[in-house]
Parts: sequence; structure tokens; C-alpha cells
Amino acid sequence: MTNAFMRAFNGPLLLASGTLLMVSASPVLAQNAVKSFSVPAQAAEKGIPQFAQQANIQLMAPEKLVKGKQTAAVEGNMPVREGLERLLAGTNLTPVTQSNNIIVLAENTSVPAARAPSVIKTAYEATATAADEPVSDGDVTEVIVTGIRGSLSKARSIKRRAPNAIESIVAEDIGKMPDLNLAESIQRVPGVAMSREGGEGRNITLRGFGPDFTRTTLNGMEVPASSDGLDTGGVTLNAGRAFDFHLFASELFNRIDIEKSQKASTEEGGIAGTVNLYSARPFDFRKDFTVSASAQGNYNTLNKKIDPRVALLVSKTFADGKFGALVSVAASERTVHQEGYSSVRWTSPFVNGNSWADTNPTVTGTPSGDCGAADPLDCLWAPRLPRADYFGNDQKRVGLTGSFQYRPSDDLLITLDVLHSELTNDRLSYNSMEWLLTHGVAGNYTGQTPRSFTVGADGKTLVAAAFDDVTSWYESRHQKSESAFDQVVLSGKYNVSDSLTLEAMIGKAVDDADRSELRFYYRSVPHYYAYDYSGNEYVPEISFGSYDPNNADNYINAQTASNRINTVKKENFTSRFDATYAVDRLSLKAGLSYNDRTVSYTEGLGAAPTFDPSDYTKPFPVSDFGDGLDGPGLLPFRVADFDAIAAAGIIPAGYTNNAGAAWKVGEETIGAYGEINAEFDIAGMPLRTNAGLRYVKTNVTSQALVSGTPVEVNVSYDNYLPSINAALDVRSDLVVRASYGRSMTRPGLSTLNIAGPVFGYTTRTVGNVGNPSLKPYESNDLDLGVEWYFGSEGLLALTVFNKDIVRSLRTDVVTQMIDPSFWPAIYADPLYDTSYNADPAAVPYTFTIPVNNDDGNNVKGFEITYNQPFTFLPGIWSNFGVASNYTHVEAEDSTGLSPNSYNMTLYYDTETFGARLSVNKRDDYLLSEPGGNGHVQERKYGPTHVDLASFYNVTPRLTLTFEGINITDEVERIYGTGDTGSMDLTREYTHTGAQWILGLRYKY
Repeated sequence: MTNAFMRAFNGPLLLASGTLLMVSASPVLAQNAVKSFSVPAQAAEKGIPQFAQQANIQLMAPEKLVKGKQTAAVEGNMPVREGLERLLAGTNLTPVTQSNNIIVLAENTSVPAARAPSVIKTAYEATATAADEPVSDGDVTEVIVTGIRGSLSKARSIKRRAPNAIESIVAEDIGKMPDLNLAESIQRVPGVAMSREGGEGRNITLRGFGPDFTRTTLNGMEVPASSDGLDTGGVTLNAGRAFDFHLFASELFNRIDIEKSQKASTEEGGIAGTVNLYSARPFDFRKDFTVSASAQGNYNTLNKKIDPRVALLVSKTFADGKFGALVSVAASERTVHQEGYSSVRWTSPFVNGNSWADTNPTVTGTPSGDCGAADPLDCLWAPRLPRADYFGNDQKRVGLTGSFQYRPSDDLLITLDVLHSELTNDRLSYNSMEWLLTHGVAGNYTGQTPRSFTVGADGKTLVAAAFDDVTSWYESRHQKSESAFDQVVLSGKYNVSDSLTLEAMIGKAVDDADRSELRFYYRSVPHYYAYDYSGNEYVPEISFGSYDPNNADNYINAQTASNRINTVKKENFTSRFDATYAVDRLSLKAGLSYNDRTVSYTEGLGAAPTFDPSDYTKPFPVSDFGDGLDGPGLLPFRVADFDAIAAAGIIPAGYTNNAGAAWKVGEETIGAYGEINAEFDIAGMPLRTNAGLRYVKTNVTSQALVSGTPVEVNVSYDNYLPSINAALDVRSDLVVRASYGRSMTRPGLSTLNIAGPVFGYTTRTVGNVGNPSLKPYESNDLDLGVEWYFGSEGLLALTVFNKDIVRSLRTDVVTQMIDPSFWPAIYADPLYDTSYNADPAAVPYTFTIPVNNDDGNNVKGFEITYNQPFTFLPGIWSNFGVASNYTHVEAEDSTGLSPNSYNMTLYYDTETFGARLSVNKRDDYLLSEPGGNGHVQERKYGPTHVDLASFYNVTPRLTLTFEGINITDEVERIYGTGDTGSMDLTREYTHTGAQWILGLRYKY
């Protein structure tokens, strides 16, 4: 085998249409398998892909060899190898080599060494065994498409042959997923936007829908994944449906599929789509023994630490390929410093129902006074709790996978997959808040005395101010969290006959996440304080006069603001059975599924004493606080010494169970579907169709302890979900797609939670309670796409989509009877009195609850994809290429939606060296409407992230890697829009530094 590359060509060579169906059998076994064929005699450009589809193999050949040739008819049941011989009879084409489930066709003649290569072998590994190479190097020259181009090429093939709209990310080798985080990989897919937290991807939005609307599976089974977050992320454990992608190490996975349109055989739950994750299995590898290992050092420019990251995989087949075992492990540590400045929202005294103290401050500029306050100064917007922020996190992540496969014959395959992952975080957070939260006369650690005001040009903002008698509230917080995930899946596939295939799966996944938090407020003596945003709208200049925030004696009072532990446990049990009957160009598929999902939440509360903080402080832990952040810099301050507090026994150990806050929600679903896959010819053009109907019954159970009395509410509902997908091969390189599907997403778990209701017996009202009777979101989805597969790896695609949300949710005021499940709890409530005429069995109450909304909603947009290697350019330029996409989305409810987003990757790829530079950009997006503290909206800045990845093959087995994540050190910013909806008032402005990763990867 020679080391020829695409640059060796005098001009571009084009691959003929290939068919890639992901099958478990190896190439040799696939060729020995007996299949039913109905392939007419026709042009080779159509006959080869049609045969490949019916045989469940992939055939590839240079277009110039196929053009003008006629393939013979293949009819009846026969081994694939025999069918291929009949197909190619008289074409002078022959199968000459195979690798990774790919069979390559070439001319049945010797090729002089001086001629241009006659075969392109699209492989995803750089080596091949002699057994896979029946023809010598003298007979055929091979061009290996590996690296970045190999991954893109394989993903393109999956997209092309899928019956529904799908995008794929494929690792060209184990341990080579193109990013260190799964969310960061997925964000490069059209229609996907990612939210980063602490410099790392956590959740995704797909086609404008929030994370709860995307269903995620792992090895075919829907899975939960929960973790906690930094202060900017809400500081809560994920008890909802959103999937936390950062829980898993990316090295454990070798493929991700994102299904954007519905199929009846795809389980319900994702209006936005379904993300399918796949870990490696032993029969995925061409060799019977594979070892892959990697080690990396991760350097962060902000904290200036080097963190380790290692991975190892061992795969082996035994007994002549009948049994295979694979074990992999990935472990990493990550140190995060997130530093910046925050206002904790801007607000005005008038919005808060109070006024500045009447001290006749010096005023520069003219306040508009448009809010209607008696004093125009009370209309001015100012920062509520201006503070310097520091979040420090030590993270550890460990992942283990095991996969065991048994294939006693060509017709039976049994697979056992196990996965364990742990994510632990140890966070210390420090904030120096100046108390401008409430306005008025100073005293009792609140209030202030205004000295001077500078009004902004808009007449609405207080861009600079000085005060006497301000109290500092220094916040110190220690959080510890651990998320442990375990999954076991047993699956099997049995070819009963040439036409009938049975598949079954049973699995269980458990995610157990907990977080403890201990937080103090150290309060200071009253002092002078001034801020000035006139030179920088994000980070102001600060002055304390003679007050020293680093003098421990200035700390005179401490409150234990929080001492608690929270636990979220998610359990999923899944079983599924599918049967497929295939004959000629038609297949019928039907199946049953059963799921049992539960989510439970518990809370424990610890002691919350007050104490003198002056003896329990230490210097700020970072010497270069604020370096690298635009602006005048950040001032350090004394922080709580958690070790000294623990040694002194100030905080008693242990927690008291807060039984009233605990809840449990269960969902039991039974589904059934029927699906037809067929291929027809329309005016000589193959039309691939997929149509079906899915039925699912959902039983919801919501449990809580109300007034010491157990309460359980049970609800059931049914859904019918039809779908149809059609793909027309207008030409061998042009596909037109259309699809319709009815999709659903069940209500968020918080809306089903009935814990902690507030009953007003004198007013006959109910608040702070969920609604288990909610039915799911439902949508009618339409997709229309055109895909041009030009050249060997090029793709230009346009997809237009529309999701008509026919049922959604809203919060409303409803008068209705209280569910009888609550009556015993109400009667047991000491606050209930029969004299109130509020008997829940006799009179209705007024609820403020989430309810179904049938008014409708709409999400629409389009996606454009353009991928192309520049193999048509001369010399070194032929090694470059581009992978890019752009998405535009419009929605009536735009929460979490960036109207525009794009991804652009420029890569350079050879057998020895490769590199890619990726730019990901999304528009600003809505977080909440209305926003807090008088804001019309609260929004998040749409960042531009720039990432780098490169490799150098030192030897065929040893690779040196160098990568960069967020290399421009992009900031994270949240802002409010004020009372007009058009203001830009920064709430949080932080950065986490750039990451540079140097590593080695070895494969045997």
C-alpha cells in the first residue's frame, strides 16, 4: 500500500454513490450472508448503490470507472458475494480490497505504478491487515482518506442514506472525538447551539428549543444525566429533562447521531430532536486486538495550572471472532477559575417601592424622571449589589465502559454494554457585594447616604455614584457535588430467516447527584463607597476611600446564609422488542417498548448560626485577581476561612430532613409502532420512503408529603404520532427530502411536582404547586431539504423546517376544585379551620398553576451546510478544506433561542499532519421574560468561540496532539433590558481563560 494522497491527482476524483447501513457483521460475514435481491439491469451509477442498500454493505469506486458501464440484473436469494459477482459481470469491475465495512471496486487489470491511482479507499484507520488486502500493491494504488476528512466523509455517508433528517459526528478512531466535551462537538451541527458554564459545554438547544425538548439516548436507551452548576447557572441540581453532556468523557464515544425529523421506530419525547450517543464495541474494529491510549496536559491561561487527562481502551475478539470484549477508561482533572464583575442586576428605587435617602447629593446630568416617581432620582437605574466575583472549581471526572459481544453464527448477535461515570466538583466562591439592594436611610447593614450622582446620557442610568454608610456583604460559599451514573444494556439481534429479523433490548440507567452548600455573609462596618462605569460599561472603577476590605477587623458580623444538602436521583428502566420483515425493496417493522422513569428530590437543612467573623478570615486566594479581564481590574478582599470555622466547631455537623420539600415524579410509558420502509422508482429516480404510526400511553405519578400527610396524584394520557419521510435520489449526487411528523415532549418535571403547596384558607387560593394533570407539548413538524453530494466528500445542503406547536404550557389563574388526594393533608393542617368556609370537598379554590395552552405557537427556520475538501487545488492547497453551516430560527416563544448561529471550520489534513480552526457564533438569546427587578427581559450575550485542534503522526502508531479551547478567552455576559426593553444593563461579566492541551495518543 502506497502513501498516495489526494494531492497526487491531476484533478479531482469523484466517488460513486455509496450506501452505508450500520450493521454489526464484519465485511467478510456480510458477504457470506444470504440476502434477497431485486436489482434490475441498469446504469452502474444506479445499480451499485441499489445493490449495496439491499446487501447492507458499502461499495465505493471512482466515478470515472463507473460512468458508462451497465450492471447486470440480480434477482432472488443468494449470498452477497455471489450477488456482487452477478452484478459486476461484464463491467470489468472487481472488488479488490475492503476495510471498516467498505468494499472498493476497481478495474480488473494491472495498473502501472506511474499512472494516477485507480482506486480510492475511504477508510477511517491508517493501516490494514494482509487479510484485508487480497490484491497486492502492484495491482492497485490506495488513497487513504483519514483524519478530519475521514470523519466528515463517514458522517456524510450516514446522513445520505438515512431515511429521515439526520446529522452525525463520527470519531475517525477511538479516543478521537473531535472535542474534549460532547456538547462542544454537537454544537458544530446545523441547528445546534450550546451553553457553556465555567468554560465548558453543558447543555444544547436544537432548532430553537430549550434543552428539555431534546431527547438523549445512550446505546439505544434513553438516559438521564444530572449535575450542578456555578452561580451563573443557577446553582441548582438538574432535576429536569435536560441532559448534562459534560458528565461524560468524550473519549468513551465514537459516534453521535442527531435525528431532526421523526420516525415511528424512534421513541417519543423530543420535539426538537433526538441525540443518540454510541460507545465503542469490540466488533466495531477490523482487527481482533486493539489497544488505544492517550495522555494530555491541559493548561489554562487564567489559573496557570496544568491538569491531566488520560484514556485507555483494550478490545479483543476470541474464538475465531465469535466473542469480543472491550474495556475503556477515561479520567481527567480540571481546574476552573471564573473571574469577573457583577451588578446582580440593575434596578431603580421606584421599581422596588422605595427611595434614595434625602441627602441632596451632587447631581451631574439630567434624570429623565419618566417612571412617574415624585423624585426623578428615584427613576435612575443603578447596580443592586455591585461586586467582584470569583468562582474556583476543582473537577474530577472518571468514566468506564465495558462491552461484550457474542456472535455464534452470522444470524445471531448478543451485546452487553455497561457504562459508569462519575463527576465531582469542589467549588469555592467569593463575592464582595456592596449593599445597594435596598434604598433609604443607612442602618442595620442596609441603606446608604448618597453623596454624588452622575446620570448617563440616556437620563435613565446612574453610571457613577458615591455614598457614605455603605455596608459590604462579603459572600463566601463552599459547594461540593458528585454525580454518579450507571447503565447496563443487554441487546440482541437474530436473523430468523433471510427476510425476518428480531431485535430486543433491556436496560437500566441510574443517575445519583448530590450537592452540599455552606455559605456565609460577612458584614462590614459602614464605609465610603464609589463606583464609576463611565470608562467601562462592564467593569467599573471602585473607590473605598480610607476603608480597607483586607482588614479583618472591619468584618463585624457573620450570617450563615445557607447550609444544606440536595439530592436528585433519576432512574430509567427500558425494554424494547422489534421485528423487521424485508423482501425485495420493501421492509415492514413493528415493535413494542416499555419505560419506567422516576425522579426523586430530597433536601436536608443544617444549622445556621451567627458569629463574629474577624477571627475566621484569610487573604484572597488568588494573587493576580482580575488579570486578563478588560477594565480597570478587580480588588481583592478577605474571605471566609472554612477550615478554621470547621476546627472551631461553629457549624454543627449533620442535616435535618426537610420532608416538606421532598418530591417524586414517576412516568410509566407503553409504546407500540408500525413502520414501512420502501423504495420505488419514479421516472428512473429511486425514492426511499419511511412511514409509520407510533402509539404511546403515559401514566404519571406525583408524590409528596403535604402537612405531614402523604399525597399521591395519578394521571394517564394517550398520544398517536404519525410520521412520514421521503428521500428522492434525483441524481446519483442529488437528494431531495421531505418529512412530516407529529412529535411530543412531556411537561417539565418541576411543573408536575406537588411538593410545598401554599393554601390560603381565608382567600381560598392555592399557590406554589405543580400540575400533574398536564398533557405534553405536541407539534406538527415539516421538513424540506435538498442535498448535493458533490465530489468524493463535498456537501451542499439546504433544509427548511417548520414546527407548529399545537399544545404548550403557560401559567394561569384557574378556579377549580382541589384534587381529593390533597383533602387529608388540608384537614390535618393546623392552619385550616372549618369556620373559613373553605372545605376543599365543597368549594372551589383559585389556583395559580401551569396549564395547557392550545393557542398554538410556531418555530420555523432554515439550515445551510457547506462542506468541501479543496482537492481540486494544486500542491499543498489541496490538503485544505472547509466544513460550515448556518442556521436561522424564528419563534413566538424565543426563550433560549438565538435567531442566527453559524459554525465555520477550516482544516488542513494529510496522513502525517492535520489541523482545524473552528469558529462558533450564536446571537444573543432570551433567558427570561419578564426579567427580575423590573426588567422587561433578561438576556445572555451570544459568544464567538474559537477552538483549535491539530495532530502529528510521529509514527504510524504514535500521534502528537495539540488543541486549544476558547483560545480567544471569550467572556460570558448576562444583561437586562430595563423597563423599556431596549436597555443593556450588565448583570454578570466573567471569563475563564483559554485552554491549551498537549497530548500523545498511541494505538496498537
